[in-house]
Amino acid sequence: MNDVNKRIDEMISELKKERDELQVRIHLAKLEAGDEWQKIEAKLVKLEDKTKELGSATAEASQDVGAAAKLLGEEIRNGFKAIARHL
Repeated sequence: MNDVNKRIDEMISELKKERDELQVRIHLAKLEAGDEWQKIEAKLVKLEDKTKELGSATAEASQDVGAAAKLLGEEIRNGFKAIARHL
C-alpha cells in the first residue's frame, strides 16, 4: 500500500471513530432530554392545577398561588431551555 492510501485509510478510521463517539453522545443527549421532558410535563400539569386554584382563591390567597404559579412557570421555561441545549 502506498503512502497516500495509508493516510487516507487512517483518516477514514479517525472519521469513523469520531462518528461513533458522536452517535453515543447523541443517544445520551436524547435520554437526558427525555428525562427532562417528563419532569417538565409534570410541572406543566401542576401549573395548570395552580391556575384552577387561582380562580377560586380569595384575593390574599390568590397572590400566593399566583406567585407559586409564576415560579413554576419559570422552572418550566428553564427546563425547555435545558432541553434545547441538548438538541
